[in-house]
Amino acid sequence: MAIDVDTLQKLREESAEPAPLDLTWLNLDENGHPWGMRAKPGKRGLTLDEIEIGPAGEVPVQSDNRAARVRGSVPRHDAMRVPGAYAGRADVYSENTRLLYEEAVQRQWSSATDIPWEGIQPLPDDIERAMCQLCTFLTEVEFIAGDTPGQWLPKINSEHHEVKLFLLSQIMDEARHLDVFRKRAFANGGGLLSSLPQDGLRVIIDAKDFTEMSAIMHVAAEGFVQSMFRMGEYIGQNDAEKRIFRMCGQDESRHLGFGVMHLKYVMDNEPWRREEIHHYLDKVETTLVPDPMNSDGTNFALFEALAILMAGGVKNLDKGIQMSMQVQKKRVNEYMHRLTVAGLGDRRQRMSPMLRQFLDN
Repeated sequence: MAIDVDTLQKLREESAEPAPLDLTWLNLDENGHPWGMRAKPGKRGLTLDEIEIGPAGEVPVQSDNRAARVRGSVPRHDAMRVPGAYAGRADVYSENTRLLYEEAVQRQWSSATDIPWEGIQPLPDDIERAMCQLCTFLTEVEFIAGDTPGQWLPKINSEHHEVKLFLLSQIMDEARHLDVFRKRAFANGGGLLSSLPQDGLRVIIDAKDFTEMSAIMHVAAEGFVQSMFRMGEYIGQNDAEKRIFRMCGQDESRHLGFGVMHLKYVMDNEPWRREEIHHYLDKVETTLVPDPMNSDGTNFALFEALAILMAGGVKNLDKGIQMSMQVQKKRVNEYMHRLTVAGLGDRRQRMSPMLRQFLDN
C-alpha cells in the first residue's frame, strides 16, 4: 500500500539525526582475536583440518559455552543459553570426525542417477521376494538410522561443531539409503513385504545418552548391517543391486568409523565409564539375534531371505542356511574386533550367549 504525500512529508520533518555508529567490534586487539592467521588449502582442498588452526581449532576438553556461539568467535554476556548442551569433549567427540565429514561431502551419490536401474531384469519369484524382504528390512532400519542423529544435534555443544557436521552428513547418507532400498523393492514388480520386529530399532531411538546411542547404533547395529552390505557383491542378482550394496557400504563405513573411535576416545579419557558402556551393549545384543524360544515366524524372515539369496533359490535352502550361519559368524567376529579396537576387549567374556557362540577362539 502506497504512503500518502502528507504522511511522507511529516516523517521527513520529524526524523531525528541517525544514531552514532558503534564500531567497537573492530577493536580486535581488545577482543584477543588472532588476526592474520590464514587458512590455506591442502591436497584435498580447504578442509576442516586446514581451517581449524590457532585458538579456534582447539577443541576444549570442557566447555562453559552454553550459547549458540561458534568456536573461535568472541563471546557476549547477554547471549541466551541453549538447554541440554553437553559440556565435555568425551561426551560426543571422536578424533576422526573431521576426516569422516570431509569424505562424506566429497562422496555423495544419487539413488536416481548413479544406480543402473535399467539393468534389472525379471527374477524367479522366490529370489525377487527374498530381495524385496531384505529391502523392506533395510528401509525400516535406515529410517531409524536417519531419525536418531537428528535427536542429538541440539544437545551437542557448538564448540564441538565437527560432530554436528558429521551427524548431518550421516542423516543425508541414511536418507539416500532408505530411498534406494525402497526404490529397489518397487523396481521389479515386488514391493515392500513383511515389517519385522521393532525391538532393535526401538533400543536405538530410546537411548538417553549420546555414547549410549553411538555404541548401540554405530558400533553394534550398523556393524551388522555393514556385514550385509559386504555380501552385496555375492547376493546381488544384477549390476544395480551390486552397486547399491557397494555404495551403501561405503557410506556405512564412515558411521562405523565414528562410533568405534568415539568409544575409544571415551575409554582413553573416561575409563570409569566401562561398566556403563557394557550395560548399553547388553541391551542391544539381545536384539541382534532372534531367540527361537520367544519368536514367531516373521522374526526369521530376514535370515531366511538371506539364505534364499545366497543359495540361489528355495531349492537350495539348506545350503543357504549353512552359508548364512557363516555370515553370522563373520558379523559377530567383526563386531568383537571393533570393540577390541575401542578398548573393550573384555566384552568377549560378557557377550550375549546367542552371539558368543559364533566367536572364534
